[in-house]
Amino acid sequence: MEDWIARRSQTRTSTKTRFNAGATESHFQRDRARVIHSAWFRALQSKTQVLGLGESDFYRTRLTHSLEVAQIGSGICEHLRATAKTEEHQQWLAPSGLMDAACLAHDIGHSPFGHGGEVALNYMMRDHGGFEANGQSLRILARLGEYSENCGLDLTRRATLGIIKYPGFCDDLARYNETAASTSSLNLDQWHPPKGIYSDEADVLNWVLQPFSESDRSTFTATTSPSTGHLKTRYKSFDTSIMELADDIAYGVHDLEDAIAMSLLSPRQWQLKFLQPLEEILDNPIAGNRDFYTENLFSGSNKKRKHAISKLVGWLITHVVLGELQELDHPLLRLQARMTKDAMAMLKLLKKFIMEEVILRPELQALQYRGQQVVLKIFDIYLHNPERLLPTGAYEETQNCNNPERAICDYISGLTDASATRIYHRFSTPSAGSIFDRV
Repeated sequence: MEDWIARRSQTRTSTKTRFNAGATESHFQRDRARVIHSAWFRALQSKTQVLGLGESDFYRTRLTHSLEVAQIGSGICEHLRATAKTEEHQQWLAPSGLMDAACLAHDIGHSPFGHGGEVALNYMMRDHGGFEANGQSLRILARLGEYSENCGLDLTRRATLGIIKYPGFCDDLARYNETAASTSSLNLDQWHPPKGIYSDEADVLNWVLQPFSESDRSTFTATTSPSTGHLKTRYKSFDTSIMELADDIAYGVHDLEDAIAMSLLSPRQWQLKFLQPLEEILDNPIAGNRDFYTENLFSGSNKKRKHAISKLVGWLITHVVLGELQELDHPLLRLQARMTKDAMAMLKLLKKFIMEEVILRPELQALQYRGQQVVLKIFDIYLHNPERLLPTGAYEETQNCNNPERAICDYISGLTDASATRIYHRFSTPSAGSIFDRV
């Protein structure tokens, strides 16, 4: 276990910390504390989850979403611990501090304005390594976080492994179609990033994977090549598989709750676009309780709606099972959390329903488009006027690295929706801004 509670800063010193094997959990609790107390984590309170900030006080931000992912992730671990069939399964299930740290940090690299801002930054970074929120999360944890000068938040090796959802490099995975090169910044549909990490963090990935055998490292970082689009990584670690299921549950079920509370979904849409397709899925909690879920979700009562949402979350958690990958050897890679077939089918249907009926609505896409244009504009301004307009600390970073565009990207991606909007108006609206303004 020493390998997994090691921190990267220890490889940069001549002395190695002596570990107390009986205090392993305290190391992961320290990971959780470093994430919670980080300014990068606090910034998530003012970053878009799905709906634009300021429209209502009810729905989720990136921060509240991350808190809920952590709670669900811990719930999955408790369920798996209660149902684990072997001593190995019990031994390698993540303790609470570790799972909380991975879940709380999983979105810490998200840009302002949600996935729209992510695509805009990727477009601006298209010739400089790209931008991808998961890759930025690793960069914050390992480089930019405020706990240490050179190692970011300096989390344990296992916690760092747990937040790497895609163990491949964006440069290697990127495969844009032929029309992307001629795409105007007014339409960024062709510039969704590949899911991976930056080649700048190659040394971090090497450090994280060091305890594994050469065979496991090679297999774990393998990719697949679909007929179109970017290449994709194939594997995730055991802890990451739990974190990702928790993220999917929170995304699907809680976005449903937000959409209904905001009157963006009607009982008719629920009936035609979700309940009818759901009939093809045999094992689901709604089949025999259609009236209960419909009446409670659309009752207008927060308590009744929450009761139905909680039952859905609980059912999904209890339909997570442990599986194994035969092609990998180490338990942290071989063991995997999976949903039963019907539970996964229901969750995918729910996410598809939310995507088509809520997220892709022109009203929400207009908000996303507006956020993209804010990001594009301020990036372009800073890129061409760094010494004149960038805050002092950010400008110094551009002078101290081999990729000045990455330093500008780091600064903009750390902005909140509100601070990015203020900067945009300061540069674009004659009557906005003051010499006393601070970002």
